[in-house]
Amino acid sequence: MRIGVDVGGTNTDAVLMDGGEVKASCKTTTTEDVSSGITSAITEVLTAGKVEKSGIESVMIGTTHFTNAFVERKHLLQVGVIRIALPAARLLPPMIDWPKDMRDQVGRYRHMVRGGYQFDGRENVLLDEKAVAEIARDLKSKGVTSFAVTGVFCQVNSSQEERAAEIIRDEVPDATITQSHNIGRIGLIERENAAIMNASLAALSTRVVSSFREALAGLGIDAPFYISQNDGTLMNAEMVEQYPILTFASGPTNSMRGAAYLCDVKDAIVCDIGGTTTDIGVLANGFPRESAIAVDVGGVRTNFRMPDITALGLGGGSLVRSNGKLTVGPDSVGFRLIEDGLVFGGDTLTATDIAVAAGQADIGERAKVSHLDGSLVKAALDEIHTMIEVGIDRMKTSAEPVPLILVGGGSILVSRRIAGTTDTITPDHAPVANAIGAAIAQIGGEVDRVFSYETLGREAAIESASAEARQKAIEAGASPDSIEIVELDELPLTYMPGGAVRLRAKAVGDLVQAKG
Repeated sequence: MRIGVDVGGTNTDAVLMDGGEVKASCKTTTTEDVSSGITSAITEVLTAGKVEKSGIESVMIGTTHFTNAFVERKHLLQVGVIRIALPAARLLPPMIDWPKDMRDQVGRYRHMVRGGYQFDGRENVLLDEKAVAEIARDLKSKGVTSFAVTGVFCQVNSSQEERAAEIIRDEVPDATITQSHNIGRIGLIERENAAIMNASLAALSTRVVSSFREALAGLGIDAPFYISQNDGTLMNAEMVEQYPILTFASGPTNSMRGAAYLCDVKDAIVCDIGGTTTDIGVLANGFPRESAIAVDVGGVRTNFRMPDITALGLGGGSLVRSNGKLTVGPDSVGFRLIEDGLVFGGDTLTATDIAVAAGQADIGERAKVSHLDGSLVKAALDEIHTMIEVGIDRMKTSAEPVPLILVGGGSILVSRRIAGTTDTITPDHAPVANAIGAAIAQIGGEVDRVFSYETLGREAAIESASAEARQKAIEAGASPDSIEIVELDELPLTYMPGGAVRLRAKAVGDLVQAKG
C-alpha cells in the first residue's frame, strides 16, 4: 500500500493505492502550516480504505511550497554568489537579469573569481582558491550561510566547482552549498540563476521536509516518503533538502502522470482544470514534454528542466461577467467557491454555476441557478470551450488531432468535443489525478553534458552519459535492477571542434520499498 498526496495552493488531495487500484481518495483544504493539512488528508484516506498504518510502504508528496515562496518573495535567504569565470564573462555580472527587488532580497553578495573550463573540459584558467577562501570568510562574518557556486562549462568538468565547495566548507562549516552542475544545463547565466534560486530556498526546504516528517510521525506511519520532481519522477527527502528547486511545477506534472496512468495512454494532450487555472501539457511516452526554451520563474530566466505547460486563467471558480462582452476569468473566487458560488448560496456567478445550469454537473443546488438566461449559459460555455481550444492549439506541434484527457475538479466545465482532438477522456478519479500521479511516480536521474565523439567515440560517450544518469537515479532512491534509460537525445554542436555533441540521458526506475 502507498499513499500519494498533492499539496496545492487551495486543496490537498490524497489517494490510497494498492498496486494499481485506488482504494480511497479525498480532497481537503490546504492549511497554512502544511503538516495539519497533510495529516487530515492521510487520516481520511486511511479511514475510508480501512487500512492499518503498518501496511503503508511509502508516501509520495507533491508540493507547490517552493515555487510559491520564490514567486511571492517569501522565506528566501541571502545567498553568497560565486562565479568561477574570470577573465571571461566580466561584462555580465551575476544576477544581471533579475528584478531589482529580488536581487536586493537574495543577491547582495555577488563575486567573480578566476577559473573555468573550455567546452571540452580542458582547463581554461586555474581556480583562484585564495579568492574563494577570502570571499567565504567575509560572507561568514556577514551571517551568510547559503552559497551558490557556478563555473564556466562545469557541466563538462565539475572539478573547480567541487573544489570551491570544499574551500567554502572549510571556512564556513555549517554552509549549504549549491553547485550549478547538479541542477542546470548548458548556458552559464540561466544555470547560475537556477543555482542561486535553489540556494535561496535552503532554509525553507529544511523546514518543509521537517514538517512532512512530523506529519507522518504524528500519524504513526513508519515508512519512507518521497517528493515529486517536475519531470514526473520522485526524489528522496534528503535530496529535496539539497535541491528544492527541482520541485518547481511538479503539480501539473503529477496531474499529467496521473492522467497517463488512469487512461493507459502515453501520448496525448492533458488539461488539468482546477479552481483558478487550467494547465495544459503534452504527454510524450507517458511523461510530460519538457520545455525547450528558458523558463521564467518569478521574473528570473532559468534553464533547468521544466515541463512545457501553458496556463489559462480558467477554472471552476472563474468569475463570469456579461457587461457588454461576456468574459470568463481570469480572476477567480478560488477556495471560496463553496461560499461565494451561486449554487452554494453565494452571490457570485462562476464557471461552476454555468456548468450546473447547463446540466453538466450535479453540484450544490441547481435551483439556485435556474434563473440564469439560456443565452448567457450558452455564451459562457462557448467562451470556456474556445479558451481551451486555443490553449490546446498553442501546445500542439502538428495539425494532426490527438487524444485529450481531462483531469482536475474543474473537468466538469467541458461538455463538447474540442477542435483538434480525436476524443475526450475523463477517467475515473480525475479530480485527484495529481495525487495519483505522485503515488505511481518512479525515481529518476538525468545527465546533460557535452562529449567529444572524436576523443571518446559515440558508443563510449553514450554509455558514460547513461551510466551517470543511472547512478543519479540510484542516489535518489531507485532500485538498480529496475532502472532503464527512457530518453537519450544527441545534439551535435555545429562549428565546435572535436566532434562535440550535447548528450542528455534520463534514467527511470522503481523506488526501493524499504520500511523505516
